[in-house]
Amino acid sequence: MTSQPTAAAADAERRLGLAFALSAFLLWGFLPAYYKWTAAIPADLVVAHRILWSVMFLAIFLGLRGKLGEVGAILRDPATLSKLALSATVISINWLVFIWAVERGRILEVSFGYFANPLVSVAIGLVVLKETLSRWQTVAIVLASVAVAVQAIALGGFPWVSMALAFSFGTYGYLRKTVAVGASPGLMVEAIVLAPFALAYLVYAGVSGGSAAMADVWPIDRPGLFLLLFGTGVVTAVPLALFAAGARRLSLTAVGLMQYIAPSIQFLLALYVYGEEVEPVRLATFGLIWISLAIFTTDTLIRHERSRG
Repeated sequence: MTSQPTAAAADAERRLGLAFALSAFLLWGFLPAYYKWTAAIPADLVVAHRILWSVMFLAIFLGLRGKLGEVGAILRDPATLSKLALSATVISINWLVFIWAVERGRILEVSFGYFANPLVSVAIGLVVLKETLSRWQTVAIVLASVAVAVQAIALGGFPWVSMALAFSFGTYGYLRKTVAVGASPGLMVEAIVLAPFALAYLVYAGVSGGSAAMADVWPIDRPGLFLLLFGTGVVTAVPLALFAAGARRLSLTAVGLMQYIAPSIQFLLALYVYGEEVEPVRLATFGLIWISLAIFTTDTLIRHERSRG
């Protein structure tokens, strides 16, 4: 008699998890549009603001949830703090490249990087954790490598934006897996570690650059833009909190399949909203990435079903 309510409750939890995770990936997908609105401010200054406002917003968010004690415990643990300092450095690089690329109309490269990210994560596991690849996973990695090589040769330059995003986010994911802390408390500690550097950089940029630079550092004369800079803390923390809530309620396979939503939206934004050109060669490399992801995802699903059987 108790199995039906339990099954119903589990189904409700899955639906809730799906709603949370879908909301997170949709927000991440449309994130380039947000940073298009802040393009009047150089990317390095936007990242500094993003760090500072993330501390404030996360403090409010975690305070309301009664979880600031977790942040204090992390700050008192030197081993955990040092690991999060490293992951903070890596994610700040990711943020800087992402915002810089968006401001310069290179959202297609951003999309390519995040499509490649799952395969880069597999490659990191292969090199760092000495994991073994299945035959089809190997095929997927090879196809992705060919796509990168084709872009580098045919388009006259290594796709460093895409690869910087893919490898920095893949490395960040690996580093955070080695630290047993919650998503939001961990992000707040990362922001706290970076905050003194961000504040010092903003002060230096304002003082050394004169009144024109100060107007970019603290654009209080442009309240709409200043509000957008404040909002960078919100758009950083909210999707992460939604993702963490969704991931707790869904299988890893479901979450893995959903992670393609964000770069798909970014690809469509680049094409149909911001009018970025897609050369035939670049479109072909996207095709290779999509084929490799299809192979990788299918293989993952099959292996998952076999393990359950």
